[in-house]
Amino acid sequence: MGRYTKWVSTWGTATSISDRREAVYAKDLTIRYPIRLCFDGSKIRVRFSNLTGTEDVKIEKAFADNVQLKQRGQTPITIPAGKEITTDEIDFDAKAGQTVNISFYLKECTQMNAGTLVTGPLSGGTYAYGNFAEAEEFPEDFCRPTSWYYFLNTVDILTEEKNRALCCYGDSITAQDWPDYLQKELDQRGIKDIAVIRRAVCGTRILRQYDCITYQAYGLKGETRFPIETNIAGLEAVIIQHGINDIIHPVGVEVNKFRPMTDMPTFDDLKGGVEMLYLEHCKRNGLKAYSGTLLPIYGWRTYEKFRDDLRNEFNEWLRTSKGFDGCIDFDKAVRDAAMPEKFAEGFDSGDHLHPSKDAYRAMAKAAADFVENNMKK
Repeated sequence: MGRYTKWVSTWGTATSISDRREAVYAKDLTIRYPIRLCFDGSKIRVRFSNLTGTEDVKIEKAFADNVQLKQRGQTPITIPAGKEITTDEIDFDAKAGQTVNISFYLKECTQMNAGTLVTGPLSGGTYAYGNFAEAEEFPEDFCRPTSWYYFLNTVDILTEEKNRALCCYGDSITAQDWPDYLQKELDQRGIKDIAVIRRAVCGTRILRQYDCITYQAYGLKGETRFPIETNIAGLEAVIIQHGINDIIHPVGVEVNKFRPMTDMPTFDDLKGGVEMLYLEHCKRNGLKAYSGTLLPIYGWRTYEKFRDDLRNEFNEWLRTSKGFDGCIDFDKAVRDAAMPEKFAEGFDSGDHLHPSKDAYRAMAKAAADFVENNMKK
């Protein structure tokens, strides 16, 4: 046996439903995502997802840098509707800190249903009209940056036994910057054996999902998502920071017919959902579950005191429940000391729900402190 004996995910994102715009198909399109590798290793493999698609997707050709990816020794690679596939493993001299470009070309008319919006200093890709999957660079006149991840779901490395993955699971707050800052913070602290795998979808809820095209991009409910999104090689623990959309979305059909007040959960609903859908799954699969408290919402457009009371009650349970293996108090890290229902000065992005860049860094620092105290070997 060689030095590299264990498959561990080095990068990942969720698969959701792309925003339902006028154009839902693409043709003759190349997409490239730079993926930062966390570990040394000898092989890599790539998972593509068409989980939310209703038509098969054919990837004419795909590459990890200049090494072609195949499925059962063949190209093109086909991702059946509603399925995920993993490419054949390829020999690859992977180095920690290296950036690998995953490029793929969609030759035929392709349904672009399976996509997730993600931001952060380690995130983002580029698309180009035409076949440039093998090109060293895209032509400037025919390419644009994108924060949408289509089809690419996970990248695994065959690496050392000591390495493991940590999943950050949540909604738009986790789909934004703090998981990337957490990875950078761990690197700076010399914690090199943990890869941060983001599984987050903007607008998603624990208990419910939207089936109307207006809000389909808000993704699948927790019951559906969690078992799929914790399918991560080498996964050791999950940070669960989820539930704020269950609290802030319902407004009543007289305001928005898709958001009835009957969707408004009680504390017992939220607690029971997390216990049944998340904690029981973690226990069955030998995963540590860490809670992440919900952030301030004072000033958000649907803010009401009863919503904040529910958030505070839920947060107190997240801090104290013995069902978790620990709590990262994100709320405490970003709230105002004198008025804890709102963000601290400089920590509000401006919408009174999503944090600023500085607040995301504070969240990452709180998470890194926790990881260093609880996961460092």
